[in-house]
Amino acid sequence: MIRHIRLALGISILGTAALHAAPPDRSLRPQARAYSQLTAVEEVVSRAVGLDSVPLVAPAQSLRPFLRPAVLRAPVQASGATNAGFQNWIRGFRPRALAQGVSGRTFDRAFAGVRFDPDIVAKDQTQSEFAKGIWSYLDSAVSDSRIQTGREMLRKHGALLTQIEQRYGVDKEIVLAVWGMESNYGTYRGSEHVVEAMASLAYDGRRASFFETQLVATLQILEAGDTTPENMKGSWAGAMGHTQFMPTSFQSLAVDFTGDGRRDIWSDNPADALASTANYLAKNGWIKGMPWGVEVTLPRNFNYENVGIDRMPSEWARLGVMGMNGRPVPDHGSAQVLLPAGHKGAAFLVFKNFRVIKRYNAADAYAMGVGHLADRVKGGPAFRGDWPREDRPLTRSERKELQARLTRAGHDTQGVDGRIGPASVAAIRGYQRRAGVVPDGYASMSLLTRLR
Repeated sequence: MIRHIRLALGISILGTAALHAAPPDRSLRPQARAYSQLTAVEEVVSRAVGLDSVPLVAPAQSLRPFLRPAVLRAPVQASGATNAGFQNWIRGFRPRALAQGVSGRTFDRAFAGVRFDPDIVAKDQTQSEFAKGIWSYLDSAVSDSRIQTGREMLRKHGALLTQIEQRYGVDKEIVLAVWGMESNYGTYRGSEHVVEAMASLAYDGRRASFFETQLVATLQILEAGDTTPENMKGSWAGAMGHTQFMPTSFQSLAVDFTGDGRRDIWSDNPADALASTANYLAKNGWIKGMPWGVEVTLPRNFNYENVGIDRMPSEWARLGVMGMNGRPVPDHGSAQVLLPAGHKGAAFLVFKNFRVIKRYNAADAYAMGVGHLADRVKGGPAFRGDWPREDRPLTRSERKELQARLTRAGHDTQGVDGRIGPASVAAIRGYQRRAGVVPDGYASMSLLTRLR
């Protein structure tokens, strides 16, 4: 769960185009993930390695990897790292860890039997090329079986979730939905030895500063006695427990809800993990009772230049934006129009809580998945709007080509990285306006074909 700093990603996330699809009813968190260059947020987090220095509020983006499933992957180049070199690195790292509050006893126990893992490094180097649309992602994220299991978990853990809701002011169905998305309600919590994984990635050097920071935090968690090296399992990228906290996020926001003196997010008992998730969302501004978003209809003459502007729903209603029942959406707070698949797809008004969920994972599709799963568990309806299922989402190389062609056409995307962010959306809209097509900012195959 914690810290999805977009920080780490080399993935194009929605809001924009396509999202990687996940296998049905498994964790929506990827088993492999590519990282981009360190962001300024990462650099700040990498300095916050002590318990007292870690901020209580999540970074602007999550530290965790984005949703990514098993797909065809590009060949991975060997790093040239060896276990002998790795053991030398461990000896050099030891005094750095001890200088940050880790005892020699804790360090030696944590590294007993640890060896360099080239498979972990290979996963970090991997870039996924193919993607699926938001509609396919949501089909998996909010499948019938995931909804049904969520309702069963709500009945089973209802008293616990109600207590957590009362203490932290975060709707229990949202906490439950994060649990469902992150580990399929605790079924897939990760099986990697976190110390070995973080050390292998820190030694390999491609993201040495970031992963060494996570490794130090991992050792500090062990020093505090929250768990043991044997029980500290997680994903290859270091996300741990029922709701997949990164080590630095755990330090700043995990809680001991059971009162046993340990913040145990790894236990079969999900109490500490679920309470920590609620604390994470609460510290990032969750407003209880406010929806994450509401599906809406747009008028035929809708001005797409209004997308991204904050207005109260009553103001949107005056512009013809209505709920699916044909009535204005209640004024829960200011909201923006979201078109995750462009003007051919479903439309939504999204509120502050949508952005709060994105502090857990910065992908629009993830936030939609959490929000919609929570709504369905409560008995809400499925989305009614259409999706352009006939469209093929752009691959990463095609997104890069799109950015390059837009820039050459005079609409600067401020980089060619395959991620369709705000600058690329603005460039797309500028080109669409000039071409006389709907300026929805959506990166589609038809747009790329036109540019070609």
